[in-house]
Parts: sequence; structure tokens; C-alpha cells
Amino acid sequence: MPEDAIINEGEQGEPNDRRRTVIEWSITIAVAVGIAILIHVFVGEPFIVPTGSMLDTIQLDDRIWGEKISYHFRDPEQGEVIMFDNPNGEGTVLIKRVIATAGQTVDLVDGKVVVDGQVLDEPYTSNRPSLPLNQTLPGTEPVTYPITVPEGCVWVMGDNRTNSLDSRYFGAVPTSSVVARALFTFWPLSNIKGF
Repeated sequence: MPEDAIINEGEQGEPNDRRRTVIEWSITIAVAVGIAILIHVFVGEPFIVPTGSMLDTIQLDDRIWGEKISYHFRDPEQGEVIMFDNPNGEGTVLIKRVIATAGQTVDLVDGKVVVDGQVLDEPYTSNRPSLPLNQTLPGTEPVTYPITVPEGCVWVMGDNRTNSLDSRYFGAVPTSSVVARALFTFWPLSNIKGF
């Protein structure tokens, strides 16, 4: 084969190599973005806690990892810390603890939470009293106790009972609005813990 034929093949191969590299990188990036979207939608995502409603369990500005897989197969359970769409429609996500599930009856008696006639043992409240709130979400009826949690809903409350707008304010939360279950705090490092 003549020498100039080898040079010509090399020259023709360079654009093909570049094109192949661009295609391979494009496919790799598209697959990575697709996987990231799937993880975000179906597996989990990080959340930043913007308020002190879960003190002392979760600190202001803690970063929480919320997993989403569980709730594709079951509803939230009593005691779990969940993230859900804000009932006021602001497009934000709130974080609270599930106190009762569908069909359970919640009452507030002498600063204690009573579910189905049993006083809850709630060490995470740091002995803060659980009292009815004097305010409600605009457009909703005041909560009267005892109250039975409707089907397809959960009753949620912040651990910081004296500074939390929760189901006492906006009523029961539909399980369809639950976004994730809090698994653990991952930042700051000094606050790492599971729930």
C-alpha cells in the first residue's frame, strides 16, 4: 500500500474518532442524568431543615437524607419522621413526626398526646407540653379533640411542640402528599444520626 494512502486513512479516521468520542460522552452524560433523575424521583434526596419545629431531634439547617422507596409499597407508620408537601400550597416541604395513622383517635390531655386511649411516651419532645393551637390554616375549621384520623391520612406533629405548626394547625395530612421518610442527618458532621 502506498505511503500516502496510510496518511489519508489516518486523516479520515480523526473526524470519525472525534465523532465517536462525542457520541460516547453524550450517551454517558444522558445515562448519568437519567439515573440521577430516577434516584431523585424514586429512591431519595437530601433536604435542608429550615425551621426549629423538630428541635431537639433535628437542628435548624441540618441536612437530612429522605428515602422514597418505602412509601411506594406502604403508608407511613406511627413514629416515623416524614417529609410532605406543605398543606398551605406554598410549594415547600415540611418535616414532622407521624403521631397517628388512619383510623386512630388523637386527643390532647393535660399537655400529653393520647392515641387510642394510650398516652404516648415521647422523649423526643424534651417534656414540652402538647397543647391545642389557637390558630388554624386559613380556610380550615379549628381542630376539635378527640379527632379520628381519616382514611388515607396521617396525623403529624413537630417534636418542638411549643413551636410547631403541624396537624394541630392544618389537620391530617394525606399520605399522597408524603414525599419521603427521614433516614438520617448527614450534615453537619457533628449532628449525624439516624431516625
